[in-house]
Amino acid sequence: MAKSNQPKEVVVVGSKVKDVIREAGLRSDGELVQAVSDRVHDLLESAVERCTSNGRSTVRPHDL
Repeated sequence: MAKSNQPKEVVVVGSKVKDVIREAGLRSDGELVQAVSDRVHDLLESAVERCTSNGRSTVRPHDL
């Protein structure tokens, strides 16, 4: 699958990401939520590949 330069849809809750950073006593950059979401997309894409390569149709936690 070709990588696009377009930002992917945000799949994380931005306020929750910011809450975690705030609870650590830090501030978050405006691009942090998109970056976290992009990493989640990558993680899920890998899990989907592992699942299908194992002949399953259900993504399981161990696929991560």
